[in-house]
Amino acid sequence: MDTISNMIIQIKNAGSAGHDRTSIPYSKLKHSIAEVLKKEGFIKGIETETKKGRKMLGIEIFMENRVPRIKGVARISKPSKRIYKKSSDIRAVKSGYGALILSTSRGVMSGREAKRAKLGGEALFSIW
Repeated sequence: MDTISNMIIQIKNAGSAGHDRTSIPYSKLKHSIAEVLKKEGFIKGIETETKKGRKMLGIEIFMENRVPRIKGVARISKPSKRIYKKSSDIRAVKSGYGALILSTSRGVMSGREAKRAKLGGEALFSIW
């Protein structure tokens, strides 16, 4: 089961349904992805919470006039096929409107940060 794919689709679907908040099961990787999404302006806030004894990640979705900022997501690297990109191969997503999320040796970061730091890594997904 692909937990990262489930996370990004759940955030996108919650925004499309008009919800301003969603909860997903906690993991360190999901928390660092959420931090990058917050830094890029796709989500408003992140908090850890406990529901029925399980640690959850509460995510506030960024809305502009009741329209979610996230229009679409595309998973690039999957558990069955890993895709890696060098810093020279990193391109803008949707003419700079979107973001590429990478897992690098220095942690999870956006494509813009990775290109600036001249780092490559596993391309997790793109979001716009």
